[in-house]
Amino acid sequence: MKRNYLGEFEEIVLLTVAVIDGDAYGVVITHEIIAQTGRDLRLNQVHAALARLEEKGMVKSTMGQPTAERGGRRKKLFSVTALGQRTLQEIQQVRESFWSRLLNPFKLSVK
Repeated sequence: MKRNYLGEFEEIVLLTVAVIDGDAYGVVITHEIIAQTGRDLRLNQVHAALARLEEKGMVKSTMGQPTAERGGRRKKLFSVTALGQRTLQEIQQVRESFWSRLLNPFKLSVK
């Protein structure tokens, strides 16, 4: 079976869509990533990553219902596909394997 590879940012976006599970759209995804990572991030960066993930078949999008708060516009909602779930599981297994093999775990010291 061919392994799927993602860049670090695509992985974070995919994982965020999986965590939000149901109401994942650009603004919410952006805010969640900023809250969890503290990175400087723009909405267009998230949209570009979502487009790449959709092209790879790891997320799918649907249009939500129009809302008054958005002036009647609809949100593009994202969810993780089966391929996206498998990819996240593979990434998790690889990372756990490396961490479990680390002979001298990092020790934080305050100086």
